[in-house]
Amino acid sequence: MFTRKTHSVTSNGNEDGFAMPNVHRRTFLKYAGMSAAILSAGSVLSSCSDDDTNDGTGVSLGSGDVAVLNYAFALEQLEAAFYTQVILTPYSGISDSEMTLLTDIRNHEIAHREFFRKALSTGAIQDLQVDFSTIDFTSRDKVLAAAQTFEDLGVAAYNGAGKYITTPAYLALAGKIVSVEARHAAYIRDLVSNGTFSSNADSNGLDGAKTPTDVFAAASVYIKTQINTNTLPK
Repeated sequence: MFTRKTHSVTSNGNEDGFAMPNVHRRTFLKYAGMSAAILSAGSVLSSCSDDDTNDGTGVSLGSGDVAVLNYAFALEQLEAAFYTQVILTPYSGISDSEMTLLTDIRNHEIAHREFFRKALSTGAIQDLQVDFSTIDFTSRDKVLAAAQTFEDLGVAAYNGAGKYITTPAYLALAGKIVSVEARHAAYIRDLVSNGTFSSNADSNGLDGAKTPTDVFAAASVYIKTQINTNTLPK
C-alpha cells in the first residue's frame, strides 16, 4: 500500500510550507530565454485580467488569452506539485544522478508556475488542490511512468493550445516553455529506457497535440479543485 499524497500550492509560491528552491543549475537544460521572460512578465502581461462572467461551476479560467494562460498555469501547478513530492519522498533505490535530474526538472516546473503566476497577476487562478493518491511514490517504475505521462501531456497541451493564442508575445513565451517541457519528456523517457530514442513523435516527426478538453480530462484524475473549462477553446 502507499500513502495518500494530497496537498496544495500555497499562495506565496511555496508548497506544503517548504521554501521554493533556487533555480541555479544549468547543467542539462537551458531555459531558452526564460530568465529574461520572467523578469519582463509583469510589463508584458500585467494588463491581462479575468473579466469573464462564467455561468458554470468551478474555478473560472477567464476568457481569451487569459483563459489559455490560466490553462497552462493549472498544468504547471500540477507538474510542480508532482516533482516536489518526488523529491520530498524519493523512490527506493534512486541514484544521485536521478535525484539531480529530477530536482532540476522540479526547479524548472516551479519556475514555469511562478512565471505564469506573475504574468497573469490579478487574473491568475487560485492555487489548486492536487491528489496523487493513485501514484506509488516508493516505486521507481510508477514514478517515472507518471512523470512520462505528465511531460507528454504537457507538451501535447502546449502544442494544442498554441493556435488559440492571439497575442504574438504570449505565443513566443509559450514556445520557449514547451521547448523545455519537451526536453523534460526526452530525459524522462531515457530514464525509463536508457539509450532509446527519446521521442514521442508521430510518423511525420511531430510531437502530439491535444485539445484543452482532452488534456483536462486526463489531468482531472490528479486535480481535486473543480475547474470550469467552458471558456476554453474546444
